[in-house]
Amino acid sequence: MKNTFLISLSVILCGCSASTQFNTTQDNTALTVKDNEQFVVDFEQEHTYSTTSFGQYEFKAESEGYSAMYGSMPLKFNGGYLVADILFFAPALFFNLREVFPYYEFDVENKLIKYKNNEQDEWTVYQPSQAEVDRAMKYFGDAKTSK
Repeated sequence: MKNTFLISLSVILCGCSASTQFNTTQDNTALTVKDNEQFVVDFEQEHTYSTTSFGQYEFKAESEGYSAMYGSMPLKFNGGYLVADILFFAPALFFNLREVFPYYEFDVENKLIKYKNNEQDEWTVYQPSQAEVDRAMKYFGDAKTSK
């Protein structure tokens, strides 16, 4: 019984984050992701983010010569976590159902995000909604106030 609990706990703890790689169509793009992890995008560097069911990863992408791009990163549903939660830790059932995609590409000029599951897959193109842009601008303190 004790071994089953320890195995279940380690599965749950290992499954609470996912890694991703970022790329951009513009050189020297600075990307700031929620919780203020700021870096210049380097396609060889991996980043790890916690899984979530209710939160978002707002971002701000800046590249010289273009206005800043804001939005929320698209997240993927992970059914494997749902099954593990049901089998091993039902109270966590709805706390880790979404995670970052393994690959993202930001196009600051056209205000688009591309994402995919596997390196050989075609990109899925996403344009953040105005609500996502407004939420990210507010998060980063860049929201325009009207008087």
